[in-house]
Amino acid sequence: MDSKRVTFYIDGFNFYYGIRRAKYADSSWQKCYWIDVVKLCESFLGQGQVLEKVIYFTASPLNPDKNSRQSAFLNANKLINGDKFEIVRGKYLEKHIRCPYCKGDITRPEEKKTDVNISIRMIEDCIKQATDTIALVSADSDLVPPLELIQRMYPEIAIKVYFPPSNYSNDLKDNLLHHRSRPVEMKKNQPRFYAAIMPDVVEKDGVRYTIPPKWVTQE
Repeated sequence: MDSKRVTFYIDGFNFYYGIRRAKYADSSWQKCYWIDVVKLCESFLGQGQVLEKVIYFTASPLNPDKNSRQSAFLNANKLINGDKFEIVRGKYLEKHIRCPYCKGDITRPEEKKTDVNISIRMIEDCIKQATDTIALVSADSDLVPPLELIQRMYPEIAIKVYFPPSNYSNDLKDNLLHHRSRPVEMKKNQPRFYAAIMPDVVEKDGVRYTIPPKWVTQE
């Protein structure tokens, strides 16, 4: 019997901040910032499944220090995983809001395009018959409509949803229950994260990336 291809679609913002919130309750999650994403996803595969690709959807932070840390993480994953790891970028925009207390103008970065990029790519892969199973790593309820479309138009495509640590969506859960499935809470699978932590220095073919010092100590 042929192996079933599984493609992981990771909502990077949801994933990173889920780990960050988990860290506040349990500092041991700090180590999981520097993680081999492909190895982590492979640990969730079942019998008869093969990893097709991990697609990581994110945006480059406007803050230079945060951007540098993210770049090190993404570049290290790309270095060791090659074509198994793909990055799809949205962008951050500066959103201006009015402070209700001082009435002043406050600038806050806001991530744009990620949920749209995830939706389009999942549907595109269904159209191209590029995967047998969609594995969505997110707790963003905005992704319910594209899942509903896939369930309606491509019932032969299996769907799994993984909630990043500390994140949860009742809307996504209810959708899966309606189709006789359940989300996986990644926070309950901490040993899989520990097993996928990269060495502090990732090196291949003369190229090296080092874990950001702030992630070694405290963010």
